[in-house]
Amino acid sequence: MKLLRRPARFALLAALDIALHARGRPVSSKELAARYDLPPRRLEVLLQAMVRAGILRSLRGPAGGYELARERRRICVGEIVRVALGVDEETGSAPSPLDQLMDPLLAEAEGRALAYLDGINLDALYTGALALEDKDKLELLGDFNI
Repeated sequence: MKLLRRPARFALLAALDIALHARGRPVSSKELAARYDLPPRRLEVLLQAMVRAGILRSLRGPAGGYELARERRRICVGEIVRVALGVDEETGSAPSPLDQLMDPLLAEAEGRALAYLDGINLDALYTGALALEDKDKLELLGDFNI
């Protein structure tokens, strides 16, 4: 069972990708959408929400795109998830009777999960992604045991 809704996963993926690829130049939403086969309009809504929350900075123009608004270590994963969940609620449908029954239980679980995610910063994800990337590069080299 996946506890994080798709918009939260998209937002985390986008923020991490921007941290990894914005080396001196912003990352465009088109690049992000193409790289991960994400719906461009939905992604743009999330990116703009992260700009309003001060997580990302938007740069306009032909070479424009998005970059982190703060240092990676100053951006909590929980903050990114909250922004995405807020966007998800704005575009959601009317609650069903089952939602009304489950909301208190899920709100408590969500609160605990977000508190845990607040203890993880984007820099930790960045470091983990670099380690995976290095591991993949080593596997591409093959085994040189004699």
